[in-house]
Amino acid sequence: MQTKIVLIGAGSLQFGYDSLGDIFQSEVLRGSHVVLHDINEEALSVVHENGKKFLEEHKLDFTLSATIDRKEALQNAGFIVISIEVGDRFALWDQDWRIPLQFGLSQVFGENGGPGGFFHALRVIPPIIEICEDIQKICPEAFIFNYSNPMSRICTTVHKKFPDLTFIGLCHEIKSLSDHLPMILGTPMENIQFRAGGLNHFSVLLEATYRDSGKDAYPDILEKAPAYFRDMTSLGEIFKQLKAHEAGSTPGSEPALRSKTGYWPERLIFKIFLEKYKLLPITTDSHLGEYPAWAHDAADHKGIYDFWMFYQEWLTKDPEIKLELAERLVPIIEGIITDSGYEESAVNLPNKGYIDRLPEFLVVEVPAIIDKNGATGIKLENLPMGYVALLQNQVAIHEMTAETVLSGSRDVAMQALLADPTVNKVDAAEKMLDTMIDLQEDFLGYLK
Repeated sequence: MQTKIVLIGAGSLQFGYDSLGDIFQSEVLRGSHVVLHDINEEALSVVHENGKKFLEEHKLDFTLSATIDRKEALQNAGFIVISIEVGDRFALWDQDWRIPLQFGLSQVFGENGGPGGFFHALRVIPPIIEICEDIQKICPEAFIFNYSNPMSRICTTVHKKFPDLTFIGLCHEIKSLSDHLPMILGTPMENIQFRAGGLNHFSVLLEATYRDSGKDAYPDILEKAPAYFRDMTSLGEIFKQLKAHEAGSTPGSEPALRSKTGYWPERLIFKIFLEKYKLLPITTDSHLGEYPAWAHDAADHKGIYDFWMFYQEWLTKDPEIKLELAERLVPIIEGIITDSGYEESAVNLPNKGYIDRLPEFLVVEVPAIIDKNGATGIKLENLPMGYVALLQNQVAIHEMTAETVLSGSRDVAMQALLADPTVNKVDAAEKMLDTMIDLQEDFLGYLK
C-alpha cells in the first residue's frame, strides 16, 4: 500500500521546502504520495509548483499534490506533519513579548513560556484541536508529528483532548548537542553517547560517555564548556558576518564564529545552569529564560534581541528545496515503516513514568525507541532535584493552559497567568489579559 504523508502548513516556504527535501532523499519512502495542505492557496501553489519541478528535474519516484481542503488531504493518511502559525506571526510574537513588559511583568522573550508563551498557546492550540478533530474522524490510526510551538503546551492539551491519537512532538534543538559536544570534548560525535531530556525548550544534557572507553564525559564537559561558550560570537554578529561574506565584502573564506572572549552570547542563564546546577542546557537564554522567576535579571537581553532580529530575517529568506537531511522527521517515519527499533534522541510524549516526580499528563521531552508502534519513551534516571523542581513549577501552568483552551474561560485564563512564577502583579496581569484579548480579538475572542 502506498505511503501517504500529509504536510499541514506547507505554504510556509521553510517548512514546505525543508520537509520535501528531507522526504525526497529517502530510499525507504520512494513511491510515497505527499499531500501539501495550507489555508493560504497562493503560498501553497508556490510550494506545490516548485515541488513538482524538483521531482521532474531529479526524476524522483514520488507523487505530489496540494489542496486547501483539509478533509480531502487527510483521506487515507499514514503520516501527518503539523507546522502552523496563525495571523502575522512576527507582529503577534512581538505583542507577546512586549505587552507583558509594558505592564511591569519581567518575562524573557515570550514564545513558549511566561505570559507571552501562554498567549501564543491560546492562539495556536485551537486550530490544532480542529485539525485533530478531523484526524479523529478520518484517519485516527495515522502517526501525527507536531512542529508548532509552544510545543509542550500544545502536546499536553492535544493528549488531554484526544488521548487515543498518536501525537508526537518534534523539535530540532537537540541537534545543538551534536554541534557543540565534539568541539568541547575534542572527539567525533560518533564517539559520544548521550541522553538529554526535560521539557521542550527547557531540556538539559543528563548523561554523556565516550564510546571507545566507556568513561563518563560529563566531568570533561563541565570543565571545558565554560571556555568554549564564553568565547563564541553572538548569533546576531554571526548573521552580519555571513551576509557580509555572501556580499563579498569581507576577506577570507568563512566568517569568524569564535571571537568575543568573556561575552557568553545569549548564554548568561545558560552559564548559571552550568555553575549552579552542574547541567549543560541544550538551548539558550531566549528559551531558558522563559521559565524561572529569576531569569529576567540574569538574561543576556542584547543577545536575545540579536537572536530575535536574526530569526526574523532568517525565516524571511527565500529557501530552496535541497536533497539533504535537515530534520529528524524522515528517520522516524523510516523507523516506523521498517520497525527498526532505533533510539531517537528527543521526542515529546506524555510522561508515562519517563521522568519521576512529574505527572503522567504532562508532555515531556525524552529519548525514545522508534518502531512500528511509533515512539516509546526511555526512562531518564536520577534527574537532579534542583532541576526537577524547576520542571515541577511548570506542571500547573501546562494543565491550566489546556483547561483555558478547552473551556474557553477568561477566569481560568486569569488563574493560569497567576500560576506562572514570572507573574507577580495581580492588577497588571488583569490589565494585560484584557489588553491582549482586545489586541488579538480574532484569535483570543473565544475567551468569555
